[in-house]
Amino acid sequence: MVLKTIRTATDRWSQKDSEFSSMFEPYTGDEVIALDCEMTSLDTQKAELVSIAAVKIKGNQVLTSDKLDIKLQKPENLTGESIKVHRIRGVDLLGGEVLGDALQQLLEFIDNRPIMGYNIAYDITVLNRFIRPRFGFSLPNKTIELSQCYMAQLQRATPDIEPDLKFETIAKKLDVPMVGQRHTALGDAITTALMYVRLLKDAVPT
Repeated sequence: MVLKTIRTATDRWSQKDSEFSSMFEPYTGDEVIALDCEMTSLDTQKAELVSIAAVKIKGNQVLTSDKLDIKLQKPENLTGESIKVHRIRGVDLLGGEVLGDALQQLLEFIDNRPIMGYNIAYDITVLNRFIRPRFGFSLPNKTIELSQCYMAQLQRATPDIEPDLKFETIAKKLDVPMVGQRHTALGDAITTALMYVRLLKDAVPT
């Protein structure tokens, strides 16, 4: 945590005159960005980005019309095993975005808003592996882990129950329908956003 604080302060100084300087300003609004990425590996040091999606949440409303949905150019390590998970084939990525352009769009869309997601630390770690060399900083945004929000609320209601934190289980417990096919970036981002809003409304899992 101390190292992250020092790094963010250093990044803030280095970016003070850049187009991304606003990302380091304190956020005072009521919007959160639900983010999901599909990748080629579970290893954060080897994973390549296949698709990136984000949707805005304003207050307790999911703004499905205000979203980002980007498929990237085919990475070299797109394998049959990863295709089984996200079902994105090489042919599906024809005409995909160049990675640098996609990250630029993502940074502009997020700005300094908090970022929320399921297993969000994994997504942020991989994104920063590509953002820092290109832009000179790592994402400084506050992050919100959906599963931790769910667990905290469940344990307040039923402290003796060990929670099942699988994505599908949380969605079912919160009575949130899966949007699109599981392991598609946009579908998972919107589903995650809907679950988060349910938790904001103090929906107690049953």
